[in-house]
Amino acid sequence: MSKMHVKMTVNGKPVEGLAEPRTLLIHFLREDLNLTGPHIGCDTSHCGACTVDLDGKSVKSCTVFVAQANGAEVTTIEGIANPDGTLHALQEAFREHHGLQCGFCTPGMITRAHRLLQENPNPTEAEIRMGISGNLCRCTGYQNIVKSITAAAEQLASMKEAAE
Repeated sequence: MSKMHVKMTVNGKPVEGLAEPRTLLIHFLREDLNLTGPHIGCDTSHCGACTVDLDGKSVKSCTVFVAQANGAEVTTIEGIANPDGTLHALQEAFREHHGLQCGFCTPGMITRAHRLLQENPNPTEAEIRMGISGNLCRCTGYQNIVKSITAAAEQLASMKEAAE
């Protein structure tokens, strides 16, 4: 199969490459762009370890062809940190509140939670649980993940208030 020229913005930077149109976005990110934050978990869209933000929506990048992402804006876990390299409030909250254990689901979980907090800056526990329900964690039991997202929402709200 012939390769196509692909252009997109990933983590705020324009990138391009050659790929077969049927190449999955997760493989393009990891193998061509060397962004190994999003993980390949199940290859069936069940686990969410490969979650990225694509044009303002959380998607499982194992279900998106690179041809579908041509021209898109993509954010991976690598693009969530602050511009100065410090951790985003969500990443810091996961660290502080033990929202990770083995870490395998963490990039997808944080990326999904990042979009969730953009959609709903003050979610209830039930809304958080529903919002991350497409991302599986085999280690934590979710309690500390929910606690981490709640803490990040509070921190982000405080930061927003202080800026106003």
